[in-house]
Amino acid sequence: MRVYKILAVGFITYGALVGALSVFQRHLMYFPATDKPSPADFGVPEMGEVSLKTKDGLDLLAWYRAPQSDALPVILYFHGNAGHIGYRAGKVRPYIDAGFGVLLVSYRGYAGNPGRPTEEGLYQDGRAAVAFVAGKGIPARRTVFYGESLGSGVAVQLATEGTPGAVVLEAPFTSTADIAAKHYPFVPVRYLVWDRFDSMDKIAGVQAPLLFLHGERDRIVPVGYGRKLFEAAAEPKSARYFAEAGHNDLYTHGAAGEVIDFIRKTFRD
Repeated sequence: MRVYKILAVGFITYGALVGALSVFQRHLMYFPATDKPSPADFGVPEMGEVSLKTKDGLDLLAWYRAPQSDALPVILYFHGNAGHIGYRAGKVRPYIDAGFGVLLVSYRGYAGNPGRPTEEGLYQDGRAAVAFVAGKGIPARRTVFYGESLGSGVAVQLATEGTPGAVVLEAPFTSTADIAAKHYPFVPVRYLVWDRFDSMDKIAGVQAPLLFLHGERDRIVPVGYGRKLFEAAAEPKSARYFAEAGHNDLYTHGAAGEVIDFIRKTFRD
C-alpha cells in the first residue's frame, strides 16, 4: 500500500506541475519591461517616438527614423521576448549610421504599452507596423522585416501576408512548441502550448530574400532549430553561423556587418 501512496503522491505532484506550467505559460514566454523608454536615454536621439494603431484598438509606442534617401530601405525590427525597444537601440545603431530607415516595434504589454502579449496580439502589432510604414509612402519592396528570436516568428508570419524586400531572422526557431519541448522534456508541452509561432509550417511561403543569423553556442534556441528552418526556406536564402556566439551576443561577433552587406546587395540587385 505504501508504494501505491507514493505513486499517487507522485502523480498528483506531477499533475500539479503540468497544470501550473500550462496556466502560467505566457509568464514563462514573455518577459516585458513595462517602463516607457526614450530614444535619447538609449543613445538614438535621432529616432522619434511614434504611435502604431492596431486593428483591435491599441495605441503602441514605437521609434522611427526615416531612411536618408529614397533608394534606402526601412528595417522593421521585431524584438525578442524580453525587455523593450530601448535595449535594441545599440543593435540598430549601425543601420541608422548606414542611412537605412528603422522602425523599432514595441509590442502590447511592453514599454508602457496597453494590453498583454499573445501570439495573435503580436501579429496584430506587427501588422500595425507594416501599415505605419506604408502610410509613410514606402512600398513593401523597400522594407526589411527583421525578427530577433521570438520576433522571428512575427517576421515570418508577416512575410507570408505580404512581400517585403528582404527578411532577416536572428536566432530563429521552428516553433515555440519545439523549443519548449527541448527545455521541458518531462512535460507534454507540445499539447499544451497556446502561442506556437509555427514558423516551420510557414517559412516556405516567404517569397523574399532571406538571411539567417545564429550562434553555434546558443543554449536558448539551439542552432539546430535554425538550420532546420533554413533548410525548409525557399531560395534565395543565405545563412551566417557564428562559431563563438550564443543567443544574445551575435552583434559582438559581427552580425551587423553581415546584415548591412546583405541589405546592400539585395537592394542593389
